[in-house]
Amino acid sequence: MENSTFVFDAIIIKENDGYSSLCLNVDVASEGDTMKEAKMNLKEAVTLYLETSIENNLPIIRPVPEEENPATLRMNDIVEKFFMKVDLSVYIYV
Repeated sequence: MENSTFVFDAIIIKENDGYSSLCLNVDVASEGDTMKEAKMNLKEAVTLYLETSIENNLPIIRPVPEEENPATLRMNDIVEKFFMKVDLSVYIYV
């Protein structure tokens, strides 16, 4: 079976008391005390979002609205930009 791989854009923003992380393509956010924790928490949040979306037949891609996008509104607070690669394999059993 052929695998479907998605690549999502994500950012980490320095906050007063830690870091927030945001996946820009699916508008899912998380946070952590460290950059590593914020990134790992975002990975878990995006995974749960994708699983729930697929199970409930909801749209997967729903970008952050441009007027709320911290990538343009808080450019100076961004400490890291990175890509999240997601492999979505679907198996059908009869």
